[in-house]
Amino acid sequence: MSPSGGWASPGHAERYRARVLAERDRLAADLTDMRGRQHRVLRDMVEFNEDTEFGRRHGFSRIRTLEDFRRAVPVQSYADVAPLVERTAAGAARLLSADRPVVYFTSSGSTGDHKKIPVTPRFMSTTFLPFYYAAWAPLIENFPDVMHHPDAVLNLKHDPLAAPPTTADGQPHVGASQVDFGAKFGDSLSAELGTAATWATLPTDVAPGDHLEKMYLRLRLAVQSDLRCLIGINPAMLAAVPFQLAAWWERILKDVHDGTLGGEPFGRPDPERAAELEWLADYHGAVRPDLVWPRVRALFGWTTGVASLYLPALCAQFGPHVAALPAPVAASEGPVAVPFDRHGSAGPLVVSASVYEFVDADADLTPDTPTLLPEELEAGREYHVLFSHVGGLYRYAVGDVVRVVEATGGVPRVEYAGRSRRSDAVGERLREAQVVRALRDALAGTGLGLVNVACRVERPHAERGPRYRFAVAPASRWLPAEVDRFTTLLDDALRRESAGYRRARRDDRLAAPVLTLLDADAFHRDWHATVDSGVRPTQVKDRLFRQDEADWRRLTGPDTR
Repeated sequence: MSPSGGWASPGHAERYRARVLAERDRLAADLTDMRGRQHRVLRDMVEFNEDTEFGRRHGFSRIRTLEDFRRAVPVQSYADVAPLVERTAAGAARLLSADRPVVYFTSSGSTGDHKKIPVTPRFMSTTFLPFYYAAWAPLIENFPDVMHHPDAVLNLKHDPLAAPPTTADGQPHVGASQVDFGAKFGDSLSAELGTAATWATLPTDVAPGDHLEKMYLRLRLAVQSDLRCLIGINPAMLAAVPFQLAAWWERILKDVHDGTLGGEPFGRPDPERAAELEWLADYHGAVRPDLVWPRVRALFGWTTGVASLYLPALCAQFGPHVAALPAPVAASEGPVAVPFDRHGSAGPLVVSASVYEFVDADADLTPDTPTLLPEELEAGREYHVLFSHVGGLYRYAVGDVVRVVEATGGVPRVEYAGRSRRSDAVGERLREAQVVRALRDALAGTGLGLVNVACRVERPHAERGPRYRFAVAPASRWLPAEVDRFTTLLDDALRRESAGYRRARRDDRLAAPVLTLLDADAFHRDWHATVDSGVRPTQVKDRLFRQDEADWRRLTGPDTR
């Protein structure tokens, strides 16, 4: 992200396109010698960082092969590296990396605390920026009009801060979408699409934590533009747009008509556009994105997980030919895979970025867990991801699970399958990906659609076993017989997905699941309430497992039994 970069300068779009496609082609070429490229990444990483506290502790100077590396370094979690990260953030040098961090990416941990991910210049140049550019190739190659004018893209994740929070060593501690890569790392082309739009830097003073007001102001300005694409990365942000248009419609029309922004003078009054929008909504009996922006052709964000259940219907609200292009498989800690084409969910590993290792998704991670290499992965299987890179993370278990979609020529193409956390009341060990697939099977078996879904384990009676309750916001009315059939099919699918669930149901340790139907906007209201509490929209993601009682009641209401 960068505020505006050089998008207004002559020839910038052409230079940007050339850089994006060149990085994509280079990463693709690396796949022709995947094992060799991984070995070179390993050698560069240990040589560059051998004279750090971590490198000396683990004998980096003696490491020659991946087997040496595996023996020297145990599998790590953020808790394992956090003491060194905290000391680095307090000003200590050469602990994890020979480079000093110039920014710390923020990432929410399982406890809700914000991690500090050290980001060094060497990490950016060798690991992050090549993948970051290549990620945009399918969008600009297949939908070149997204670069025709600055206001063609509504970048929902773009969130610059005038005064970002800092760590004790004075470096920004922010989300990746809040970093000006051009200013921080000297890469003048790094500004994303949409970051030079009229609404990218808001002219009205807004409190830093008032994220909903910032979203309103950008949406109000965007209704006067000829949008071609929306970028959300987090699909919950994209899903919120139709709800927001409807919720804020009267306010939007008034601001457009009067030439105001949040009630303050801005630009010229535009009663013609306001009348056009009002007529379209009245004529069609609804406020829909495709009526406001009839030439949108792409939504860019994560396409797997819970989002895979609602994305087709969401795309249809933006138009009959709108494509959902997948964002790369990545975390704040580093990249994993990047789509090179219009595949709906998956891309090959970024083999020049990190040394990758994998563990079967059903296994528990321990410091000495045996790992698999990329060439050992099997199509159709799911794995924990571990990566090691020059930025100072080594055999780091990021907490994500990926699914291998294919492994043509020994090169795995992977998609994000979900977080590695499990729901495990009585030994069922259910993972997010398993529940999402079961839900997809039940939807396919009934012809039903949903807006969103969450679940939790509940114990309705002390003398009976626990059960799963699913809260579903249907896309249309579900009849009682359809609810019963959906619940039965869901139970059957969960048995197929998980041996632990199957045994728990067979042994009556787990009762049959039950369903609660919510109204269509329930999840959108819940999302807005979380954002309104001060959480940045990029961090308010779809959450399938919701065991917290207060969180569940806020979503579903006081009594859902």
